[in-house]
Amino acid sequence: MSEILTPGEVKLRDGRSVGFANLDVAATAPCLRVVADAVADLLPYYGSVHRGAGALSERCTREYEQARETVADILGHGPDDTVIFTRNTTDAFNLLARAVPEGTTVVAFDAEHHANLLPWRDAVRVPAPRSPQEAIEALARVLHGLKGRNVLVSVTAASNVTGEVWPVAELAEVAHRHGARIAVDAAQLAPHAPGSLAGLGADYIAFSGHKLYAPFGAGVLAGRADWLDAAEPYLAGGGASAHVADDGTARWATGPARHEAGTPNLLGAVAIATALRALRDRDLATTEQALLRRLRAGLAALPHVEELRLFPADAERVGIVSFTVPGRDPGELAVTLGRDHGIGVRTGLFCAHPLTRRLLAEATGRLESGISEKSEKSRRGAPDFSQSAQAVRASFGIGTTEEHIDRLLAALQ
Repeated sequence: MSEILTPGEVKLRDGRSVGFANLDVAATAPCLRVVADAVADLLPYYGSVHRGAGALSERCTREYEQARETVADILGHGPDDTVIFTRNTTDAFNLLARAVPEGTTVVAFDAEHHANLLPWRDAVRVPAPRSPQEAIEALARVLHGLKGRNVLVSVTAASNVTGEVWPVAELAEVAHRHGARIAVDAAQLAPHAPGSLAGLGADYIAFSGHKLYAPFGAGVLAGRADWLDAAEPYLAGGGASAHVADDGTARWATGPARHEAGTPNLLGAVAIATALRALRDRDLATTEQALLRRLRAGLAALPHVEELRLFPADAERVGIVSFTVPGRDPGELAVTLGRDHGIGVRTGLFCAHPLTRRLLAEATGRLESGISEKSEKSRRGAPDFSQSAQAVRASFGIGTTEEHIDRLLAALQ
């Protein structure tokens, strides 16, 4: 029995059926069977959290707070930290943006996912670096120039476009040396290396359940409690209020409840905790890196296909590869892969428009340069590079096989 829930076979346009090759895991990962089982086991006891008496409410409140404790334990957080359940990573960063004290300068690289780019409207933007070391050096220069200010650095742990892993621990050390705090978007790192989250040195960390094989509409913002306890509630409502006077004025709760107004997503919280426990001690990297090498080598051998990358080709990566196929409309290509080959991929700019546009232009330039070195006959068959306005992304994880990778490469060929 598979450890993830899958659709099994899908029917192709020609009437044949094949096993579905899900290469869109970075967008939304399938559900782990152990997660689905945990949710199913809880459903008969489903009831109010923090707001009722009786067996159902007591069970659900206990499960919800145990999920919070599990997340805190895996992240290595202590008594001065808090874990807040959110809807997703985007929600978590918008919450944090509301909690940052007035006058704080936010520093962010322009290679970020929109979840960690758009909430910081007046941020100091650092140009996307060309290597992990360049990222460390660039941050040190920026923070040196901001000496004396209250600063928050916000950075991704792994790119959702290229899969490249950023040197978060080193960036955290630089930030702390300059008296700054650091927030980390771990949405793409958590599913691949959940055991590493405690070693990032982050003051705040955010990730989503739906990328962590726990697709039940929940996320996490965890980190230092002082800013969060001092901020106005993210949502005003029941649960966030400790007391409401007759005139409608409220005294707000402290701790996680301050930012978790309304009925919480109990099943999402339990799903996240279950997934983290299941993945924490597993060696996910060995199989994933073998598949990653197989895919990247196969793409490199295909004419008129170019991988998108920011860092050097040998930089550390998770199971995400984006590429361009000039002359082919990405949307039509994705439909063909799905209907004719049973493959699911993602196309577009991946909610990281500035970075993906830049990398597409660079990849197209490399392809054009390679073609210009060929004969006139080869050039006449070259693709129209002007059509490369979007990219194709293949991403994988638990359940991905060598056959899935080989099927994609054969289809592209």
